[in-house]
Amino acid sequence: MTVKAKKRNPLQPPDRTYLALGLEGSANKLGAGIIQHAQDGSTSVLSNIRHTYITPPGEGFQPRDTALHHRQWAMTVIQEAVEKSGVSMRDLDCICYTKGPGMGAPLQSVALVARTLSLLYDKPLVGVNHCVGHIEMGRQITGAQNPVVLYVSGGNTQVIAYSRQCYRIFGETLDIAVGNCLDRFARVINLSNDPSPGYNIEQEAKKGKRLVPLPYATKGMDVSLSGILTSIEAYTQDKRFRPHGAPEGDPEDIITPQDLCFSLQETVFSMLVEITERAMAHIGSKEVLCVGGVGCNERLQEMMGIMAAERGGRVFATDERFCIDNGIMIAQAGLLAHRMGHETPLQDSTCTQRFRTDEVHVAWRA
Repeated sequence: MTVKAKKRNPLQPPDRTYLALGLEGSANKLGAGIIQHAQDGSTSVLSNIRHTYITPPGEGFQPRDTALHHRQWAMTVIQEAVEKSGVSMRDLDCICYTKGPGMGAPLQSVALVARTLSLLYDKPLVGVNHCVGHIEMGRQITGAQNPVVLYVSGGNTQVIAYSRQCYRIFGETLDIAVGNCLDRFARVINLSNDPSPGYNIEQEAKKGKRLVPLPYATKGMDVSLSGILTSIEAYTQDKRFRPHGAPEGDPEDIITPQDLCFSLQETVFSMLVEITERAMAHIGSKEVLCVGGVGCNERLQEMMGIMAAERGGRVFATDERFCIDNGIMIAQAGLLAHRMGHETPLQDSTCTQRFRTDEVHVAWRA
């Protein structure tokens, strides 16, 4: 639940300078960032600090251990963000935190920190939808006006477009997210989790030469990825598979981990390009904005760029500073909502693991 103040015109510049602290911790990245909306209409990133919980190769991250990491690092990350920004906690207009979606225990740990800071410094809280945070930061950094949004991350895969103060979901995954699919396969072939398994799959895919057959599972505007993951895992049990590319036998009969990474990316990204193109055709848009951790994958951006160029359009994307989960995106979306008069009462500052993108009232857009 939110409390609304008097209605403001979202097209008007701020009546003064606003500052917000954003706290993100929905998965294994803990982020804190401070953003400024100036009276001249400009937006400045004053700080954007992040610390990642990294597990050994072959292992994922568990909610309990991730939450412990966030509690241990929260004060260090926030203090660094405040010091780098050059402002004090008392200068802030609001404290924004990720309400969801995400993993329950890490979300709760960060929400607890946000509530504590709110009480200590008597600042209003703003609960933020993680997905909307990605979209608003992407729009701010790239300058995209009204794009079709491809939101791809470890926990989410959605094709989104804005209409009537709501981000409408045109298509999504029916089972696992694309980032989760890539991460789980990285564990199968024992890739490092540093800096992220998806990034390491991207680097391995660049060395791949063979495209192995995989299911192509688009279902209308939705995609299904669990069957593809099962199929790609089965290749690691094939007699032709060489975990380290050993040159035994005829090279034409060898399947390497690099080939599998290449094949997985090409197949899954083709599916994402297809449903994104359909959404562009439906709403008549010539802009695509890629957000989320997988959104900074260069091959995905390249494939999406080819499609957009054929339609006379273009692709917008950011680098890892803003694509991968971070505190500044939560600060941006939270401050936009705060300027429209929204705040989250302390008694309602809970977390929602399944907080859908289309449940948010996007009051700051005309």
